[in-house]
Amino acid sequence: MSAALLYGLVILSAIAHSIWNALVKSAGDRTLTMVAIRVAGLVFGLCALPFVDWPAPESWKWLGLTALIQFGYYALLIRSYGVGDMSVVYPLARGAAVGFALATGVSVAAYSFSSGVGVRAAGTVLGFQACLEIVTGLGMVAYALATRRSGLLAYARRHGAIGLLAGAISVIGFLAFLAAAQSLPLGPVVALRETSVIFGAVLGTLVLKEGFGVRRIVASGFVVGGIALLAFAS
Repeated sequence: MSAALLYGLVILSAIAHSIWNALVKSAGDRTLTMVAIRVAGLVFGLCALPFVDWPAPESWKWLGLTALIQFGYYALLIRSYGVGDMSVVYPLARGAAVGFALATGVSVAAYSFSSGVGVRAAGTVLGFQACLEIVTGLGMVAYALATRRSGLLAYARRHGAIGLLAGAISVIGFLAFLAAAQSLPLGPVVALRETSVIFGAVLGTLVLKEGFGVRRIVASGFVVGGIALLAFAS
């Protein structure tokens, strides 16, 4: 693929990330919605694995590290959305602020880096993501069975379809990111993916009907400015 097309995939990844985050934020049960998202990833991984190359052994440590960081990211994201609007939490989490948003931002940067290095070592985008989706999916299913077993059936009946839709969007978006990260310099790719803060702020304001005053506009502007600096520096 051309560099222009690959950078277009990064923008697609940014849009997808903001959409599934909006679905999580608006969900009545964010924890089980996150579980449903990872179930969709698990199904993708199990279906794809027989038909794709296995990631090279050199990438397994990065795959495991990425999975561990993502578990922490999911927990922090759920907690952050429990205490703030998406149009505040999402830009701050993507650009590092305070409290839970700071920890979420660090986890985003960490798993973006580890997955980018991992997919290069793996030698296969689909194989790397399939294995990663299986690991994170099984982990989230095990967590749900251990802690939320009684509510799983009721959630599946009422909101399962939305969770699986968010999961499909998540899988497509991350696949686009990995495809770009395998070939392009990681710095610009990660920085460009952070343009998701723009889409996230718009979704929070227009779709979720959150307020978006001068302070939030200024804060988002600072975050976008930081992203631009990262991109140019890279």
